[in-house]
Amino acid sequence: MNKSRLEAFSDGVMAIIITIMVLELKVPQGEKLQDLAPVAPAFFAYVQSFWFVGGYWNNHHHLLHTVKKVTGTLMVLNLLLLFCLSLVPFATAWVGETSFAPMPVAIYAIVLAVCGLVWTFLQNTIKSCNNWSDAIIKVMHRQNKKGLASTVMYLAGIPFAFINPFISEGLFIAVAIMWLWPDKNIERVFEQE
Repeated sequence: MNKSRLEAFSDGVMAIIITIMVLELKVPQGEKLQDLAPVAPAFFAYVQSFWFVGGYWNNHHHLLHTVKKVTGTLMVLNLLLLFCLSLVPFATAWVGETSFAPMPVAIYAIVLAVCGLVWTFLQNTIKSCNNWSDAIIKVMHRQNKKGLASTVMYLAGIPFAFINPFISEGLFIAVAIMWLWPDKNIERVFEQE
């Protein structure tokens, strides 16, 4: 299989995921600024999830640049990542509708953690079947560390959701900030090779 087909499918699924999330936002009932207050939790959850999925899209783009050979395992893991990401709109809507209640935030944390784990498996699979150069191995090793740290922070968000859901949300925001911009070292390595 040509990797451009894998990229196009992945891009399309991620675009649909973001579209579904925005369609879940409800229009405020009223015309005054204070009428936005009831929809603020859902809007915040949307913004957070938009950056989460957008971060995956950015980094997925860079990761797929390292692919020279598409294998069946790579295709299955990529599909599994897309499936996990497709659960984000459901978790986002539940968190927003319940104004960050503990159980929905814990479920959201589980969805984020599973996405992080699948990402790590996908990255390791791509590495194992695509003869990366030493330069790519070095920068992707840093990405792998960042991915594992993110997964640990998401997993920490599960118990914190029952103590104070906003601690969990703080962890999620910290991870989003960590991944907001793709690593410039990756781009430099691609330019050199």
